[in-house]
Amino acid sequence: MFTGIIESLGIVKNIVQEGENFHLTIESDFTSELKIDQSVAHNGVCLTTVNIKDNEYTVTAIKETLDKSNFRYFKIGDLINLERAMVLGARLDGHIVQGHVDQTAVCTNVKEEDGSWIYSFEYDSSLNNITIEKGSVTINGTSLTVINSKKNSFSVAIIPYTYEFTNFHTFKKGTVINLEFDVIGKYVARLLEK
Repeated sequence: MFTGIIESLGIVKNIVQEGENFHLTIESDFTSELKIDQSVAHNGVCLTTVNIKDNEYTVTAIKETLDKSNFRYFKIGDLINLERAMVLGARLDGHIVQGHVDQTAVCTNVKEEDGSWIYSFEYDSSLNNITIEKGSVTINGTSLTVINSKKNSFSVAIIPYTYEFTNFHTFKKGTVINLEFDVIGKYVARLLEK
């Protein structure tokens, strides 16, 4: 489980395709603290550390992950939001994040507002995921509050700290991002379907 509070920006150093899997090597400032089999969220996707060497570690993304996330667009040198798994008993500064990306969305607008930024996104609503006004959503692993919630779109407001210390500063119109919708909202929506 994660909180959606990004610890570090990693750099994609290598991508090796093996069958339908991608082995991603990431450079991170907390690599020395990792262990094999440890879970790390990468742009909100929980992946297992399978190899560690110097200041780089490797994870494997399978077809299911590639189909539902923006990993298929990664290039060497891309910045990736990183968060290690939550420690039991620690503060939950963001919201409950599982590290299970539901789908991708496309950035439709970036608007600077005198020191903050408004980002707007559209997603495929046929997958029955929803946002609610002032509810939580995870974008590339970052816990945020929804504004301007509509059937297939929403916006978020970003403070300067988030802009600088996550990969939000790389987003532009057309950028594909990972979405994890609020887990409590998903359960409520599923119950209402029945």
